Amino acid sequence: MTRPLVGFDLDMTLIDSRRGIGAVYHQLNARYGLSIDVDLVVGRLGPPLESELGNWVPQERVADMAAAYRALYPEYAIPAVDLLPGAREVLAATTPVVITAKNAPQARMHLEYFGLQVEHLVGLAWGEGKADALREHRPVAYVGDHTADMAAARSAGVPAIGVTTGHCTADELRAAGADLVLQDLTWLDAATLDSLKGPVIRK
Repeated sequence: MTRPLVGFDLDMTLIDSRRGIGAVYHQLNARYGLSIDVDLVVGRLGPPLESELGNWVPQERVADMAAAYRALYPEYAIPAVDLLPGAREVLAATTPVVITAKNAPQARMHLEYFGLQVEHLVGLAWGEGKADALREHRPVAYVGDHTADMAAARSAGVPAIGVTTGHCTADELRAAGADLVLQDLTWLDAATLDSLKGPVIRK
């Protein structure tokens, strides 16, 4: 049986990266004398690293702090991240393309750490960057936890499935254009994906 091509966000969709990302930000604070509110940052994951860092350091320091963050990431973040319920099963049942704002090498580290096989991976994609990747790959749906994921899918003309494993609520995801909102990936099955090939019914 042919497995459907499905797009997935990474952070808070496939993996719960809050603890790992928080650990890296704590290291930045300790090593570089920063005052990043780590709880605030991990409570609104989604936008690219450089965008978040721009809230805490002068623009001329963003590139250096992003490089420092990425250097610390393998040691402090990768072992501290959890796989979200249903992620392994849904990736095995589909042909997945992961489209994420995280850079591709670190996204790949997460997938390899959990032994997940993903042939297609697009990193550093956010907003219209995600929409462009969706236009290129044309999955039957895009699954994400953020309102920006829903907007990107809408822009690309791809059905949008929201999961409430991130900080965005079901109502927020629907308002952003979600065709379907699920509690988590354990609710995403073949019948659900097949229903999106025809007329979309909002639930």
